[in-house]
Amino acid sequence: MSDVLEQLAEVLEARKGADPESSYVARLYAKGLDAILKKIGEEATETVMAAKDGDAEKICYEVADLWFHSLVLLAHQGLGPADVLAELDRRFGLSGLEEKAARKG
Repeated sequence: MSDVLEQLAEVLEARKGADPESSYVARLYAKGLDAILKKIGEEATETVMAAKDGDAEKICYEVADLWFHSLVLLAHQGLGPADVLAELDRRFGLSGLEEKAARKG
């Protein structure tokens, strides 16, 4: 499963040097952080609306868009899926309450 994320991360990294007229992702990078964040906000809202509708296919579609744009953000910030997976791995086995309490300390 993470192979797909890594492959996508490689493509997103390669798009950093692409002509903004040749690639949607290159265009997002060229517009900067605010444009990427706006897109994530839009996709998060669409994900919420799909969940409220209860349509499984629509939920998966919107979450895929949200993940994709989150990966664009990670690449823009010099991060990748491995960084997020490492954080999830670090949290694995902790209760959510313990993890949240640890952040306050």
